[in-house]
Amino acid sequence: MNPSQLIALLNALHFGDLDSITRKLEQAEAACRELGNDEIVERIVLAREAIAAADARSFRKHTEAAVSKLGHLR
Repeated sequence: MNPSQLIALLNALHFGDLDSITRKLEQAEAACRELGNDEIVERIVLAREAIAAADARSFRKHTEAAVSKLGHLR
């Protein structure tokens, strides 16, 4: 997955059930690992932890930070 595809995936995470969102975050994490960007991987891990804890505010904060950092990779 390229950065643009990852941005689209992360931006689409605001709808769906928790299992679906978690699976998509796992996909994004794996793709970012392939890109070799540990900082973005960490943000996605934090977003996944936040969604598991039902912390919507932190989830949004971490996904938005990941999207921002991916924008710099384009």
